[in-house]
Amino acid sequence: MDERRKESRVDGSDDETAVSRFVERFAAQLVQAGMARMPARVFAALLSSERGALTSAELSEQLKISPAAVSGAVRYLAQVNMVSREREPGSRRERYRVQGDQWYDALLERDTLLKNWQATMREGVDQFGLDTPQGRRINDTLEFFRFLEKELGSLMQRWAAHRAEHLGG
Repeated sequence: MDERRKESRVDGSDDETAVSRFVERFAAQLVQAGMARMPARVFAALLSSERGALTSAELSEQLKISPAAVSGAVRYLAQVNMVSREREPGSRRERYRVQGDQWYDALLERDTLLKNWQATMREGVDQFGLDTPQGRRINDTLEFFRFLEKELGSLMQRWAAHRAEHLGG
């Protein structure tokens, strides 16, 4: 690590250019994976903030976006359990926070979706029957979702063990 970065971390100030570069790069990768651009930028900004929490005004200033854009992005991120809202002590302003385990929570939410999708796929198989092309395709999807559900449970258990070993929690 170079001296400039070391000093920046010691005195608590951020190299704004480096932070901006990280935010835009990670946001672009999230967009490639299917997330909308503004929620991706807000999430990356929260993730890279020192406290892991910023107000709407701070996000708006850092990302050079409107408060309405921040609001819409945060609404989406809260719906998918990637950020939480909290009140600043002694203030009416909300602060938005990203937790260290947001990916775990987001995957758990997907587990619920998988169960719902499986129920619908079972209905489709029953409706069309396995002797039809559409019934077979739907059954293939059902089996894939069953496989994912089983593997996701195992994966989450392995993650918990890995986290305890490597991150102390």
